[in-house]
Amino acid sequence: MTVEEAAGPSGSAAMAGDDRPGRLLELSVRDLALIERLRLQLEPGLNVLTGETGAGKSLLIDALGLALGARADTTLVRHGADAARVEVLFDRVPEPLIATREVGANGRSTARLDDQAVTAARLAETVGPLVEIHGQHEQSRLLDERWQRELLDAFGGHEKLRAEMERAVERWRENRAELAGLALEPREVERRLELLRHEVEEIAGARLRDGEAEELRSRLELARHGEAITRGAAAIRAALDGEGAGARDALAGGVREARSVARIDSRFEAVANRLAGLEAELEDAAGDVRRLVDGVDHDAAALLAAEERLSSIYSLQRRYGDDEAAVIAHGERTASEIERLEGLADERHRREADDARLLAGVAYAASELSTSRRAAAARLGGATDEVLRSLGFRSGAFGVDVGRRAASSDEAAVELDGDAVAFDATGADEVVFRFAPNPGEPGRALSKIVSGGELSRVALAIKQVLAAADDTPTLVFDEVDSGIGGRTAGPVGRSLWSLARDHQVLVVTHLPQIAGHADAHFRIAKREREGRTITEIERLDREGRIVELAAMLGGAPSSGARGMPGAGGGAEERGPVTKSGLVAVGPGPDIGDPADPGGPDEAVDLDRAEPADLVPDAPAAPGGSSVLASARELLDAAEAWRGRPVVPA
Repeated sequence: MTVEEAAGPSGSAAMAGDDRPGRLLELSVRDLALIERLRLQLEPGLNVLTGETGAGKSLLIDALGLALGARADTTLVRHGADAARVEVLFDRVPEPLIATREVGANGRSTARLDDQAVTAARLAETVGPLVEIHGQHEQSRLLDERWQRELLDAFGGHEKLRAEMERAVERWRENRAELAGLALEPREVERRLELLRHEVEEIAGARLRDGEAEELRSRLELARHGEAITRGAAAIRAALDGEGAGARDALAGGVREARSVARIDSRFEAVANRLAGLEAELEDAAGDVRRLVDGVDHDAAALLAAEERLSSIYSLQRRYGDDEAAVIAHGERTASEIERLEGLADERHRREADDARLLAGVAYAASELSTSRRAAAARLGGATDEVLRSLGFRSGAFGVDVGRRAASSDEAAVELDGDAVAFDATGADEVVFRFAPNPGEPGRALSKIVSGGELSRVALAIKQVLAAADDTPTLVFDEVDSGIGGRTAGPVGRSLWSLARDHQVLVVTHLPQIAGHADAHFRIAKREREGRTITEIERLDREGRIVELAAMLGGAPSSGARGMPGAGGGAEERGPVTKSGLVAVGPGPDIGDPADPGGPDEAVDLDRAEPADLVPDAPAAPGGSSVLASARELLDAAEAWRGRPVVPA
């Protein structure tokens, strides 16, 4: 079974018609640690970064992580700079998507998308899915069986089945919580019912009205000042209705005189009407005074009853609510609680029936997920084993087991295939990646047997299988060659190149056998300028790659960028260079410094170069031209495997 058959549609096919941004086009870095200013233009396919240890290869991966929304670290800001800046361009129609991240030495971090300020979280949400970075942490995570289950589910496309399982378990847990709340002893239920019934009877017997307490307070306040009110009202009535001296009699006389004058002089008609109106007002006012005085309670027994009623209302408010409305609402809630407790047995029986029904739903969801997992495990195991064979392992070295854990006596269980098994929101399965690299030895859990180099290859194989169904445009591998020797490096390089047919791949490596498969090869070097160490990067042409591969094969650190001495200028840190200090790049003249009286450098033929052609204090790889020939042979073999024509020597 091929990887494509196991995983379904390829990544590129899955991305067809997807209008989201695509691969990484360019990475620009400024004032980040050793990097003063750097621009890296990446290609589709396999991009490889090589260079001496400490030159800044992994630093570029850290810079990319910043642009993807990773946590900002102020220690990365270059000494003397105000801020570090990283900018990445992603392929998008009609123009690239630009993501920018700045980290200030003062701790402030800013992020932008297409020149629009965004949060780091928004940046990560937008561009994070476009790049997947794999380092040693991700390889170590492969040993976690919970992560192995997640990988299997991703491969099997179990998102819908997992969601159904989670919903089934959540419904069951909610019902279980309600059922636990119903687990009360009968005596406790009866005690609570007795208390609640008393409260309801007390509130109902009070027959409260909203606002009643305020009315009683006003009534009692009037009664306390009743004598003064009565005296004042009598004086008002005397002023209005006093015999012969009251305002009403005087005003009535004025009305009569005004009307009499109006018969002679019509201008007084208006005055007469106004006075008549005042007479009506006085009559109304006198009536109001009588009614208000009559409303003052002078009955001692009635006042005592009002005080007792108000005291009862206050007592209820102290226990059940701030006002009459709150007390009435408490009574209604209490009555509902009584109804619930009285129906507790019925509710418990209903919840118990629901528990059995919902647990059956959990069992069904778990069974469906488990069946799909077992089928996916067979495909994942077969496809990964196929890739591992190409990486130097025997057939049948890798497999995926899907098992179940028996439930203990004190935990919930579902019955699957006649067994009572434990479960959670992820299902009822235990997924274990088993590995048997040595013939005759049984497969054991990956975490129990795998070495560092084996883990790197297993992780790469699984990623290659999963990536066939993954639509992540760019995959980054930092130190994927950890623990891998030269004998297995070639197959790893071929596997990375194959992976790069569906995705853009960026790899940091120290192994020439991997670097030989690059579609684009970049060399990173550090050097000293004006007393400061800086990192520079160069894309290598074919002959430049041969020199770099020769340095890697011979164990000598690679040189700096073309035309520059090695890092720090020390002879012990330099690779194959010409006598004038230029990188040996193969047939054809390399023009030196025009100001050099010696004129152009002598061309160096890499196939015929000898140790004497190299700078005396820069040690060549053992064997002189033989290591350069080996580098050319390695590159020829890689290109021949890919079906590309070999460039004649």
